Amino acid sequence: MTRRDTLALTLAALTVPARAGNSAMQNAFQLIQTQIDNGTLHHAVVHVQRGAEVTEKAFGKAKPDSMFLLGSITKPLTAAAVMVLVDRGEVKLSDTAVKVLPEFNEGARKEITIEQLLTHTSGLPDQLEDNNALRARHAPLAEFVKGAVRTPLLFAPGTQYHYQSMGILLAAEIVERVTKTPLPKFLQEHVFTPLGMKRTVLGLGAFSKADMVPMQTEHAAPEAGGGDPTARDWDWNSDYWRNLAAPWGGAHSTAADIATFLRSFMHPDGKALREATARLMITNHTPKLEAHRGIGFMVGPNGLGKGCSARTFGHSGSTGTLAWADPATDTSFVLLTSLPKNVSGELILYPVSDLVSKK
Repeated sequence: MTRRDTLALTLAALTVPARAGNSAMQNAFQLIQTQIDNGTLHHAVVHVQRGAEVTEKAFGKAKPDSMFLLGSITKPLTAAAVMVLVDRGEVKLSDTAVKVLPEFNEGARKEITIEQLLTHTSGLPDQLEDNNALRARHAPLAEFVKGAVRTPLLFAPGTQYHYQSMGILLAAEIVERVTKTPLPKFLQEHVFTPLGMKRTVLGLGAFSKADMVPMQTEHAAPEAGGGDPTARDWDWNSDYWRNLAAPWGGAHSTAADIATFLRSFMHPDGKALREATARLMITNHTPKLEAHRGIGFMVGPNGLGKGCSARTFGHSGSTGTLAWADPATDTSFVLLTSLPKNVSGELILYPVSDLVSKK
């Protein structure tokens, strides 16, 4: 039994009264509330939909429509922007990135395809070696792009899987160069508004930092300051990061809006993407590699929920977020918290997801 298994069972045993009639959702709610009560978790919203039945609950000082920093759940949003261009015939997944990014031409870089940027198989690293230094001096995204274009590849394109935010960054740059439109504006016009996602934005947009749930940054990931007090002017709560609109981790949204986004792939209606394009995003594009990835999405139950089917797709975020949808049961699950995943993952996100997915 893994540490995660043991922890989930222990927490469930401690927080669920031993009587008949307790649903998996009630158990999940109690698990979250326990962490609120003991002060470990400050804010959270969970949203679950099975068919037409919706269950949603806010915890701590959060409200159902509270906007959270999504972390890497931003990645499938960015991928959807690329797929809008695929729908239009303006790019193909098989196109090499160098067709749009001519400076991305050294060595094997010129072989990297847009699909590889979106499936973490390009050979690019997750973060740049000087990531923290760039953030500390409030570098614009253009400097991250320059770094990603020239950073050494970790392996030959297409031969391995390695999670990489920099591939998503270059995919976003392709959208901006093709459309001549900033990605936040393009997403708003062609993904968020058509789907009715009224409280979703890349960066802050028309919202302010005061509209957003604050992160418990003392538990932040190393690339976000690692809780170092000297990183406060560039960590997840800083004006810099909240406004940067990083296409790999800088979106804000509500649990209900992310559920809407996920369900648009289970029940595509053509508002944002054609049905065939939506289906393509949740198809396994890396069947022979160690991690199974769709276009911007994780696919399969691993890392999402133990009771999920092989058709499940979704994503997590280091800011303390987890979201998935399972077409086999017409279930969507979104849990947004203020507690970074390196703490909330085993303590809250995965145990709650496992409870819901096994119902």
